[in-house]
Amino acid sequence: MIQLKDISKTYQMGEETVRALDHATLDVRQGEFVSIVGPSGSGKSTMMNIVGCLDVADEGEYLLDDQPVGEYSERELARIRNQKIGFVFQNFNLLSKMSAAENVELPLIYQRLPANQRKKMVEEALEQVDLLSRKHHKPTELSGGQQQRVAIARALATRPSLLLADEPTGALDSRTSEEIMELLHNLHEKGNTILLITHNEHIADQAERKIRIWDGKVSEVTE
Repeated sequence: MIQLKDISKTYQMGEETVRALDHATLDVRQGEFVSIVGPSGSGKSTMMNIVGCLDVADEGEYLLDDQPVGEYSERELARIRNQKIGFVFQNFNLLSKMSAAENVELPLIYQRLPANQRKKMVEEALEQVDLLSRKHHKPTELSGGQQQRVAIARALATRPSLLLADEPTGALDSRTSEEIMELLHNLHEKGNTILLITHNEHIADQAERKIRIWDGKVSEVTE
C-alpha cells in the first residue's frame, strides 16, 4: 500500500540546512499495523506529512496503492487525504462548539454526501469506538480518552484504506493510552491498515512491525 523509495527532505533553518529525511525507504502492506518510533526531531513528523500527502519529498518516490503521489495535482491530493487516509492527532483537533457526531460528520460533508448517508456513516463510526451513546456531547463534556475515540471515529467515517495515527496516546495518561491502543488493535483485527507514529517505545512495541527513525534515517527493528 505504502512504498517510500529513497525519500529525502531538507529544510532551511536560518543558515543551517536540516535533513529531516535522509534517503528513507519504507514498505507498508495492506492490513499491516506498523509503528514508527523515534525521538523529537528525528524526522517522524516529516515522514507522517509525506505519507499523509500533506507535504512532498525533495527526492525519491512515494507510491500509494501503486500510484506515484508526485503525479497528483493539489486537488487530487486533497481528495486522497479526504477519502483514502484517516488522520488521528495527539491533541484530537476536535471543534469545541460541535457535538461528537458533528465532528465525525465533517469529512463526510466535504465529500458532499447526502445527509441520510452521512448520519448512517457517523453512527457506524461512533459504534466502532463504543461512543454512540455520547454522540450529542461536545468535546468539553468528554474525557481525554473519549475525545480521542471521537477523533478516531472521525478518521474512520470515510472508510479510509489507511489510518495514520500521530502520537495518538501522547496527551493521555497510561491507563487511557492502553484503552486507545486496545481500540487500535481491534480496528487492525477488522482489517484496517494502521501506521502509528510515536516517541514511546512501549507503545511502538505493540505494533506488528516496528520501524526506527533517527536523524532522518529509517531502519526496521527486528529484535
